[in-house]
Amino acid sequence: MKKITTLFAAAMIAASASAQTVTESKTFDNMYFGINTGVSTATKGHHWLQDFRPNLGVRLGRNFTPVFGLAAESNIYFKEVGRKQGGLHKTGTAVNGINTSLLGTVNLTNWVGGYKGEPRCFEVSAVYGLGWGHVFSNAADYNDNMNMFTSKAGLDFAFNLGKAKAWQLYVEPSMNWALNGNGYEGVKYDINRAMFQVNVGLVYKFKNSNGTHNFTLATGRDQAEVDALNAQINSLREQNATLTSKDEQNQKNLSAKDAEINNLKKALDECNKRPAKTATATNLQPTVIFRQGKSVVDPAQVASIELIANYMKNHKDANVEIKGYASPEGSKELNQRLSEKRAEAVKDILVKKYKISANRLKTTGMGATDKLFEQVEFNRVATFNDSTKD
Repeated sequence: MKKITTLFAAAMIAASASAQTVTESKTFDNMYFGINTGVSTATKGHHWLQDFRPNLGVRLGRNFTPVFGLAAESNIYFKEVGRKQGGLHKTGTAVNGINTSLLGTVNLTNWVGGYKGEPRCFEVSAVYGLGWGHVFSNAADYNDNMNMFTSKAGLDFAFNLGKAKAWQLYVEPSMNWALNGNGYEGVKYDINRAMFQVNVGLVYKFKNSNGTHNFTLATGRDQAEVDALNAQINSLREQNATLTSKDEQNQKNLSAKDAEINNLKKALDECNKRPAKTATATNLQPTVIFRQGKSVVDPAQVASIELIANYMKNHKDANVEIKGYASPEGSKELNQRLSEKRAEAVKDILVKKYKISANRLKTTGMGATDKLFEQVEFNRVATFNDSTKD
């Protein structure tokens, strides 16, 4: 039990690491219904792949995330066909048995590759669960009707169809066990109590509250959009303050402005509800720190530039932007020139000493900042960003 718990915890951590932020689902979102049919054959006791038992089933499920879901499935099994039919053929009924299971589903493709906003054309999912099986009989020489504790494990090789990917066609090989044999034996996974099954299924995914048939990625909150909306609201409030309510026309203007402000407030509320976007100043770790008011690279900082040179030699397609910064001391114009000179100084070393093509380098002076690092002197810096990784 401890091993199973550990494996489940590891699966949840891995799924969380690869997960994307998806829009919130309502209770009946991401539901689906499907039908399936196929054949099964006992793993032991009669001719392998010669004596087949047809089956027909339905599946109703819900995906809670792009990786994990639950489904209820029920299949009925008919008389065997083949040269040498097994014992269930003697039940004297057209329908030999039924198996109803509660299955957990894991989308292995989304688990490993992450969810990109819509299903891929081809996906692989694992299914596993427990259930109840029953054998029907009205034959005098056959045992009484049996109830069994069952288990199923399989893989779904699925093709998502249509522009909206609302339909899914899957092929599912699986192993199905009667855990307690004929209903009165000890519970265990035993190859002598199992059957191998191959089914083909067709699934329809119902439309969700997000307007699609699948999960969608959440749109990140844009701080610039928030600031712009706040600025519009404040501007309209200032305009309202200059209007008077004495004149009828002014009263109409006030009402129109109030309505516009309310609409903007709603847009602002919706924007604030979205998860914040993560802003990254650089995607390459080395930095070059300068002395106050200087744009000359200290010898101790050359090692960081050498790391970037080696990176660009090992990544022939990389194009790097060098951003120069200054700390807040001094005038805006002085800090702008100083930040530009710092970026150019780093570029010169990469070109002249390490023979990096100037065409692969771009310099930008960012002016003064105290936002990159808490220590003010650390903001006298040049950073590197590989634009091909954005």
